[in-house]
Amino acid sequence: MIARLHAFLRDRAASFGLPVMDLLERDAPTGLGAPGIASANRACRLLRARDGWLALNLARPDDLELVPALTQGEGEDWDAIVHHVAHCGVTDVHARAIELQIPVALPGEAAAQPLARTGGKDVPRKVIDMSALWAGPLCAGLLARAGAEVLRIDSIGRPDPTPQSSPLLHARLDAGKAHRALDLRLPADRARLLDLVAQADVLVTSGRPAALARLGLEPARFPHLRWVAITAHGFTGPGAVRVGFGDDCAVAGGLLDRTGETPRFMGDALADPLTGLEAALAVLSGQGGLIDMAMARVAAAYAGAIV
Repeated sequence: MIARLHAFLRDRAASFGLPVMDLLERDAPTGLGAPGIASANRACRLLRARDGWLALNLARPDDLELVPALTQGEGEDWDAIVHHVAHCGVTDVHARAIELQIPVALPGEAAAQPLARTGGKDVPRKVIDMSALWAGPLCAGLLARAGAEVLRIDSIGRPDPTPQSSPLLHARLDAGKAHRALDLRLPADRARLLDLVAQADVLVTSGRPAALARLGLEPARFPHLRWVAITAHGFTGPGAVRVGFGDDCAVAGGLLDRTGETPRFMGDALADPLTGLEAALAVLSGQGGLIDMAMARVAAAYAGAIV
């Protein structure tokens, strides 16, 4: 499966002149392990419930703090989670994790979204990148590589953790971008952001709608923009309230290997780089308005393409 993924990805990334592994690899100060039942960064795990499998991703400190609520007080570590989940139905654990805002996925739960055509040449003039982590910064970085003028907004109050967690990846993603530091807790800096967005052709975000609306950022306010909204499960509809990251979203899309009946992660946070690439291709293909890029749905599209 991984060889088929690489071949399919190589064709889709050809216009950017990047080797496949430049898209898929990241660094980590503590190292990354081989993906299996646990993800490469060991924050996400595939768990066997009473009636099936699911993935749980404890990527943030807040997720760890919510584990006792998930396990109903049975414990706070992975052993307690494994024991609890083994005696539960998958839909019950899935619903409870969503309620607690813990990233969770059932294998193959997401529907595929159409992929953009390759070979597009509609390079935007000005791009604002106010995304974080991997997918959004990759999208904006690829647009810079294609010739766009990209301004990255560095949030002072809520900085992107990637420069510390993956400094080499960060350097690769942000090559070719200008930077502007803003403290979006301050009215004056929020006003500066809105002025910058009003002058741009493309806005790349990775926040959820409610958080962006509090900054005054809503698609209807900027009808001229091509708004690239990168989220876990969708910018609109029921998925807009869910959180997720590259590993659990890959599971939701069904992008998995299997050893017998046991699912295994195919790679490291695959939904992130695949979505970043597809978002950039969507912009270059001329898509306009709100470009809703859900990582789980992109993973599902790739899973369907390589079976």
